[in-house]
Amino acid sequence: MNRIQNGKFSDWKRLALVVPCVGAVALGCLAGFVCQAQDLTVKSGEKIAFLGDSITQLGASSPSGYVHLVISGLEANGIKSEAIPAGISGHKSDNMLERLERDVLNKKPNLMALSCGVNDVWHGERGIPLEKYKENIRAIVERAQAANIKVVILTSTMITENPDNPNNKKLGSYNEFLRELAKEKKCPLADLNADMQAALKKAEANPPRLPVGQWFTCDGVHMNVIGNQMMAVGVLKALGLNEAQIAKAKEHWLDIPQSCEMSGKAKVSIRQFNQLNELAAKRNITVNDLLNKEFVKAVESLLNSGHK
Repeated sequence: MNRIQNGKFSDWKRLALVVPCVGAVALGCLAGFVCQAQDLTVKSGEKIAFLGDSITQLGASSPSGYVHLVISGLEANGIKSEAIPAGISGHKSDNMLERLERDVLNKKPNLMALSCGVNDVWHGERGIPLEKYKENIRAIVERAQAANIKVVILTSTMITENPDNPNNKKLGSYNEFLRELAKEKKCPLADLNADMQAALKKAEANPPRLPVGQWFTCDGVHMNVIGNQMMAVGVLKALGLNEAQIAKAKEHWLDIPQSCEMSGKAKVSIRQFNQLNELAAKRNITVNDLLNKEFVKAVESLLNSGHK
């Protein structure tokens, strides 16, 4: 199906694949996303490097990860591209600059999606101050463009699903720089932070109200099934896909087999996950609680049948 070069499993893989309780309404919020569209055409046969941290590493290691979904969404629209995963857990802007040549430039992609900023802020004293972050990101973009690689800039997604969190407020300055740099360097921009905040407001305004912090992430930072779709939609729009093409991609994603692992018990498609999510919401419980109850019933039924 999707072609991924050198995809590796990370320590976070299990965490992201175990689907948290997410309202079915959250998926509907994706339709309202707005990002800066650019006249950028992705052609069949082109390679796209995805430079980032653990969010990107997970996005390449899971069938429902955003890297896979971007490639799958392009393929659904007749564009067969190839992904070069370059996400490493814990990496910040200085780490990405240091390995840019090895992990991206030497592999000669046509495009590079750059996702960087969460760890620069989240790591606190071990993070990267804003001015140094600006230097690092500017160097990454300029070196990639000098190598004739088109750069797509992604703003950093939220640090906890709470816009008032101090880290999120601090992250705002980093993302504002990315928006300014995208304009200066004429890079397509996927404003994922703005998308996520707008979608979160819509999700929280619609019942049933599920646990805070689990609409789009599994731990406040790393994307769950819905969050990965959110990121993929933003990237595809930045690559120039229109609404009809995005809708085609979303429909294609629904039936990717075994793309969601449900509490380690079964792997289902995104369509099946959405159906389970709706059923759980009607019963006012989480998807995991629903599956646990049904699993207990199945075990009891199996044991009872074995004694007959």
